[in-house]
Amino acid sequence: MSDTAGTRDGIAGLDFSAVTPEQFAKIVKGLSLKEIDEIARDGELRARILAEVFSRMEQQFRPDAAGTLRALIRWQVTSAGGCAETVYETVIADGVCRVREGRSDATPRVTLGLGDADFLKLVSGNSSPVTMFMMRKVKITGDVALAAGLNRYFDIPKP
Repeated sequence: MSDTAGTRDGIAGLDFSAVTPEQFAKIVKGLSLKEIDEIARDGELRARILAEVFSRMEQQFRPDAAGTLRALIRWQVTSAGGCAETVYETVIADGVCRVREGRSDATPRVTLGLGDADFLKLVSGNSSPVTMFMMRKVKITGDVALAAGLNRYFDIPKP
């Protein structure tokens, strides 16, 4: 068995409900971009990981930091594994964050497009959003200032 297969099997066997954001950040930190891309080739596992990450956004939201912010943030996550693009939307309004899978008809204030590996590195605190933008790892359409400050509105783990 290759190391990548072992990594994929290890991730596939995780009970995500029992993994803290800090533990998840350490797991992601220990993975290479190639290993994450290999994991993402398993469409079912990829969908499970993305669903877990996005479901936690509501719990990690910081309403005190968001204040009166009202925004629809569209996330377009693409896979090197040939899976179709996955879209989630984060709606922040009235001190609440709600996440839904899929693309609505609403116009987003900002759209962020990035690959699986870069997305996981970003949301786990293993990569700087500004650095990712400067290195063209994330494509931003719309309110760039909002995109640059998104990490203020969520408790991002420190790996």
